[in-house]
Amino acid sequence: MSEPSVPLEAIRATAARIAGRVHRTPVFSSAAIGDRIGTRISLKCESFQKTGSFKARGALNNLILMPKAQRRRGVVTVSAGNHAQALAWAARESGAPCTVVMPEGASPIKAEASRGYGARVLLHGSVMEAFDKAYALERDEGLTFVHPFDDPRTVAGTGTVGLEILEQVPDVTIVVVPVGGGGLIAGIAAAIREITPAVRVYGVEPEGASAMRQSLDAGRVVHLDDLNTIADGLAPPMVGELNLAIVRNAVHDVVTVSDAEILEALELLMGRARLVVEPSGAAATAALLAGRIPLTSDDRVVAVVSGANIDMPELLEYARAWQT
Repeated sequence: MSEPSVPLEAIRATAARIAGRVHRTPVFSSAAIGDRIGTRISLKCESFQKTGSFKARGALNNLILMPKAQRRRGVVTVSAGNHAQALAWAARESGAPCTVVMPEGASPIKAEASRGYGARVLLHGSVMEAFDKAYALERDEGLTFVHPFDDPRTVAGTGTVGLEILEQVPDVTIVVVPVGGGGLIAGIAAAIREITPAVRVYGVEPEGASAMRQSLDAGRVVHLDDLNTIADGLAPPMVGELNLAIVRNAVHDVVTVSDAEILEALELLMGRARLVVEPSGAAATAALLAGRIPLTSDDRVVAVVSGANIDMPELLEYARAWQT
């Protein structure tokens, strides 16, 4: 029996469905980074997407496909921030009430942004406790739970990033993608494998939140009790079952980077590429700079810059501590 996946036709249908309502994000070349890694590189800037991250694609696809009666009752989700903002925006665009449950340690800036899009924001416990709270609200209030990463409609949304990469950089040979719950890389890899299987897709996780790498090694979804990284958007306690299956079949490898390497990449992206990037969005570039991805001078690399929702005070505090 074949592993579960998201078919190319579903991704293409999603691209048509959300066209004009989300951005076709730009691709920029970077000589400064290319010189450092010894080959040509382009940055796929989902940092310019609606709500500041790739999450808007899957969130909107979920709301469009949802029956009207469910939309009227409202949606609920759990998120450290980017999916919360994306679902709040998509719900507002679709006329649906939205509740987001965030762990108590979530970024205040991301929580406030979610409120700004019209969501009811609840801060509750740890990440796993926040999931439990969201499921309880789904049951008690009749809301529809929209999973932040483990859902074929979400993955079909992120697959549209893969379609755009192939159209914008037709000679691409390697795509490097940040990994949290695995929704982004699953969609990109599902699209690319069907269209140009010779292109290698690599995932990148923080060392302190390597749920995908550990799940691949174990052959099953591994739940992490201890998460420790500056890249809060890449730190769910587990990856999705669907996403793990796609990564197992369609991704060349998943590597890890340290927070120090993420900060170095963040500094380069901000200082030389002039991009506003959150730590999660810098992970793919970090892996390239650290030599985690095998390259030749003939490769044509695309690094996905997945988000721009940076909590500047927290980042500066972390950077000062790291420098000392």
